Amino acid sequence: MTDLASIPLTRIDGQADSLGQHAGKVLLVVNVASKCGLTPQYEGLEKLYKAYGDRGFAVLGFPANDFGAQEPGTHEEIAEFCSLNYGVSFPLFAKADVTGPGKQPLYAALTAAHPDKSGPADEFRERLKGYGMTPTEDPEVLWNFEKFLIGRDGAVIGRFAPGVSPDDPTLVAAIEAALAA
Repeated sequence: MTDLASIPLTRIDGQADSLGQHAGKVLLVVNVASKCGLTPQYEGLEKLYKAYGDRGFAVLGFPANDFGAQEPGTHEEIAEFCSLNYGVSFPLFAKADVTGPGKQPLYAALTAAHPDKSGPADEFRERLKGYGMTPTEDPEVLWNFEKFLIGRDGAVIGRFAPGVSPDDPTLVAAIEAALAA
């Protein structure tokens, strides 16, 4: 399996980064989009970041345009949107694919490490079909705002379907357990 810490990443402002630079923290990796029905989750993600940041927790946002072209903006437009509308202060990364053969190496590693989702994935998949959309199949990321929880040791310890909100008790309990480990 790929060592997550060694995968090169690029921040939305062009700075080089990697998960290794966040070593020892509990991370919530989320693919995000500005024009999605789930976009208000940014607010909850920021609350989690503020609530647990001083305990060694971080949210890492990865803009992606994979689903319904719901992240069409440039890096500058995305950063401005997130800051102005949701006060996002957690790290955002360069826009990249999170599904398909050209997916960002981090997402290839995340989906391989934890192919199953927690939460209402089947229900969400049916909602997408009801809207006339063709959902991805496991282990691919289902939609915007899917969440991967990474423990302090760099292992993927949880994966949460897009419909799991940042304040969902199951997600919050998983974060708290990871912080206590």
